[in-house]
Amino acid sequence: MSYRPLGRTGVRVSPLTLGAMNFGANGNPDHDHSVRIIHAALDAGINVVDTADVYSQGESEIIVGRALTGGRRDDVVLATKFHGAIGDGTNHRGNSRRWIHRAVEDSLRRLGTDHVDLYQVHRPEPDTDLDDTLGALSDLVHQGKIRYFGTSTFEPHEIVEAQWTAQRRNRERPVTEQPPYSILARGAERAVLPLAERYGLGVLPWSPLAGGWLSGRYRRGQADPGPSRRVARQAARHDPELAANQLKRAAVDALTGLADEAGLSLIHLSLAFVLHHPAVSSVIIGPRTLEHLTSYLGAVKVTLDDDLLDRIDAIVPPGVTLNPADAGYQPPSLTDPSVRRRHLV
Repeated sequence: MSYRPLGRTGVRVSPLTLGAMNFGANGNPDHDHSVRIIHAALDAGINVVDTADVYSQGESEIIVGRALTGGRRDDVVLATKFHGAIGDGTNHRGNSRRWIHRAVEDSLRRLGTDHVDLYQVHRPEPDTDLDDTLGALSDLVHQGKIRYFGTSTFEPHEIVEAQWTAQRRNRERPVTEQPPYSILARGAERAVLPLAERYGLGVLPWSPLAGGWLSGRYRRGQADPGPSRRVARQAARHDPELAANQLKRAAVDALTGLADEAGLSLIHLSLAFVLHHPAVSSVIIGPRTLEHLTSYLGAVKVTLDDDLLDRIDAIVPPGVTLNPADAGYQPPSLTDPSVRRRHLV
């Protein structure tokens, strides 16, 4: 497996990152099986493992930590995240200095390590002073508890603000961004990916298979799969009756035919598409079984020519996200009416 630069950090990473969201109660509850998947990924040449404290409420980190014993930790670029709510504590969440210092200690304990290579802000938090967040993360870098830090699903203006705030306040700066990016959700192409190139950020896209829409489970002429946990947990992204998801289904039908013509699986076409963008460092895959992992690995050998890429653009135009729910985050400017409406008194 060839390796790519992670932005300008000097770290080289495999084109596929093993995402650990599906390890634990919310995915694969079998710890032994999950450990085998992690070991198989490492044996295949993957050298980045990405998890988060909120995945199965810490269980994913415990599984990853167990898998990296026996001398495997040193060769892995280990990434985790903070922000999501852990337990019921009022302040056991968010991007505050108070929570960051508590969260990193908990993650280090669960992972069984003395440092995290990449510590990521899982989502923006507009009500928290960004400089305070950057200051806390800079302290962790100086203490040696994390090597680098990055962001996930930040709006373009927030990416720029973080870079400028770090410069003005003499903080360490974020060196990576983790955006949602797939053929069905191409919004990152508008500004996030160009900004990453401008600032030399490593890019680790999540959901390259659009939450399973590009996994090959939907095929023309076949009945739709039955209701899934995804529909129950994220109806906006997965309910097939919603108009935005019907647009996705039509695009998947066209992409399936295109992949068949090219002699590729839809998975390989979809992963190769994301890997083809020059800003992308490594694509996060989230296998729940060994079979899933095996089906992903061959994508690193796939090359898409300009004609095939043009045909993909004709199905889903550049910069277009067919369903806004796939953007991963909606800022208060869109979700809170009080932000955009003047109240007369």
